[in-house]
Amino acid sequence: MKIGSLDLGSTPLLLAPMEDVTDLSFRKLCKQNGADLLYTEFVSSDALIRNVQKTLRKMTIDDHERPVGIQIYGNEIEPMVEAAKIAEEANPDLIDINFGCPVKKIANRGAGAGMLLDIPKMIKMTSEIVKAVKLPVTVKTRLGWDENSKYIVDIAEQLQDTGIKAITIHGRTRAQMYNGEADWTLIGEVKNNPRMVIPVIGNGDIISPQRAKYNLDTFGVDALMIGRPSIGRPWIFKEIKHYLKTGELLPQLSISEHVEMVKYQLQKSIDWLDERRGILHMRRHLAVTFKGLPNFRVLKIKMLQSDLKDEVFSCLDEIVKIYGNYSVTEL
Repeated sequence: MKIGSLDLGSTPLLLAPMEDVTDLSFRKLCKQNGADLLYTEFVSSDALIRNVQKTLRKMTIDDHERPVGIQIYGNEIEPMVEAAKIAEEANPDLIDINFGCPVKKIANRGAGAGMLLDIPKMIKMTSEIVKAVKLPVTVKTRLGWDENSKYIVDIAEQLQDTGIKAITIHGRTRAQMYNGEADWTLIGEVKNNPRMVIPVIGNGDIISPQRAKYNLDTFGVDALMIGRPSIGRPWIFKEIKHYLKTGELLPQLSISEHVEMVKYQLQKSIDWLDERRGILHMRRHLAVTFKGLPNFRVLKIKMLQSDLKDEVFSCLDEIVKIYGNYSVTEL
């Protein structure tokens, strides 16, 4: 599959852009585990224009993680065009436009999935961004705003006509948020529309290698994008690739192997930020990564309240000591 001149190989696996999740440390871990294309956390066009340092830091890219895209969001055309130009200067491999985020504070002001309420503006914004930058531009969106406005087949055609190089579709409406099961039927209709010539990437509920294969075989998409199922499980990319190639499931990770990945990610997060901020940034991952361990509450609270690297590492070592006979399957 190609996005412009960027060749990602056959049926690539993409890491979805996620706020407070897809930072540099997590992206590197996903890359090591087989992700073919990574995305930064999505960044606000207004914050980029105001030169907010926290937002600019999100666009830090390491050459070892390439190819990588920067995703931007906003509700006004001119600031979004300016933001795309600023993002391009960070030297990513592509620019992605966020028309899919369902979070109230973003969507209710017309950004993210909120743009699904103003399709002409969405198309105009996309067209202006495509004309303003030299990098490939892609779009991520949803089936529609709600059950009564699932116009994605027509919207995808219009977006393609602006010159974008790929489209990712999450199989829910904005009204669904992340509830219920993702509906891939319309994603398949977009892919099988004879007018569509750009890659169509499916997103939503890729929770296992078996589900990945089923969705590829059934709906014919060019690639899969994986978001929330990768949190606390960055090796899902490796699992899926192995299953697609061999038809067999990889042996499950041991708790020791799992802990080593967490230590790696935490150290990279600290290297990228500093000890305090690196640990704070990791807490969302730490909160879910060992979900399912029995009688884990006290140790989990201790780990999440620790502000020092040595304390967190000590908690992780304790996990190995107590739960070393478990496999990830048992979580």
